[in-house]
Amino acid sequence: MDLKQLEYMIKIAEENNITKAAEKLFITQSALNQQLLKLEKELGTQLFVRSRNNWHPTHAGEIYIDNAKKMVQIKKDTYNQINDLMDIKKGKLSIGLTPERGPEMFASIYPTFYKKYPNIKVEPIELPVKQQQHEILIGNLDIGFVTLQDYQKTNDEYIQIGLEEIILAVPKGHPLAHIGGKLGDSLPEISLDRFKNDTFALMQKGSTLREIYDNLTTALDFNPYILLETRSCHNLYNMVAEGICCSIIPIAYAKQNSNVTYFLIKQKPVWEVCASYKKGTYLSNPARDFIKIASNYWSTKLNQPKGISCNP
Repeated sequence: MDLKQLEYMIKIAEENNITKAAEKLFITQSALNQQLLKLEKELGTQLFVRSRNNWHPTHAGEIYIDNAKKMVQIKKDTYNQINDLMDIKKGKLSIGLTPERGPEMFASIYPTFYKKYPNIKVEPIELPVKQQQHEILIGNLDIGFVTLQDYQKTNDEYIQIGLEEIILAVPKGHPLAHIGGKLGDSLPEISLDRFKNDTFALMQKGSTLREIYDNLTTALDFNPYILLETRSCHNLYNMVAEGICCSIIPIAYAKQNSNVTYFLIKQKPVWEVCASYKKGTYLSNPARDFIKIASNYWSTKLNQPKGISCNP
């Protein structure tokens, strides 16, 4: 069986469009269509339902695509295991990064990785957490670096490389600001429901941080007014610093600023910084080393002990 043909069919299924699939595969649409027709003739059945804007697998196509993905993964795992056995430091790593903090992490740790693995091609891909989870599931990412709580994890593998508190940031003009604290001090604890009549800036719906906030307010049975929804935790902090509203932010985004006071939240929301990879796949030595370097980076950034194991 031709593995290249398997990859072609997988790409058509991913794109739901033969034209887009051909573009991603860097071949002509005609050549890709010929491969598909040849395979369908060999199997004696159609693999895709065709329409102008949406190709989707038939039942036979679903069976083919599911098993094609398994075979492609077996090939990848086999090559990685042999490369590790022979200490062949070459290949490719696709790394998922969250759009806001991921690039900073990558720029900090890649030079260390490159010194040991100059012949490993690393492809950083910036995606929100849930999109990373999807790409890991379908085999398009080797590792994803994500921040989330336990209930937000999929059935794939997660290696915890850090824990980060989520805190409440309040502008200095707020009536409760005087009992708040500054970074570097022991922050006072307060229940989030004391701010039920306040205005908040929050991450957009669908983000892992927004889900944590929504669960907190649902449990406390209140629903504060939301002034702004954004994709950036930096924007959340800036809204507080400008005296506009309150917000909850990961502690690594907090800055020492006379215009902002901070509280620990009584409900103690904490999320994990994790490296994730597809369940049942082989994690190569270069991938493990990349995770170890990332673990040291987060240990320093979050002021936590180093030496977190990258074993699943």
